[in-house]
Amino acid sequence: MPMIFKTPTTYFMTCGVSEGFTLLNAFDGALMDAGIGNTNLVRMSSICPPHARQVFSVSLPHGALIPVAYASITSAQPGQIIAAGVAIAFPEDEDHAGLIMEYSAKDSKEVVEAKVRKMAEEGMKMRGKAVREIKSSATQHQVKEFGAAFAAVVLWE
Repeated sequence: MPMIFKTPTTYFMTCGVSEGFTLLNAFDGALMDAGIGNTNLVRMSSICPPHARQVFSVSLPHGALIPVAYASITSAQPGQIIAAGVAIAFPEDEDHAGLIMEYSAKDSKEVVEAKVRKMAEEGMKMRGKAVREIKSSATQHQVKEFGAAFAAVVLWE
């Protein structure tokens, strides 16, 4: 039986925000703002493969199935601040997987990013692994009518 996915060898972090005609349109706009709106996202659990290297830009084929761990939030409350963030905790032992955490809230980017970084740290503690490094990314949006915030770790080959 053919494999649908290979184990990814690269990853990148991305964020986007948007207003839209509806909440779904706002979410779609946030995906476009993040640079992954023309792909099919396959939401995955939160593991970054050992030895995966960070890249900062990938030209993803339109319509491709893209493994992604993400946080998102939408709101229809004008003036509300919404934020989404992701973090990856990398263990000291580079032969072990990294841990991705996702978080979104009706709060500031700074609060969300601090929380998701702490979540990644705590997740590694639960695994009994010492943390070598934590990388994170977050964004926020002030809602005008229908707003969305999105943050993701995209895994790729």
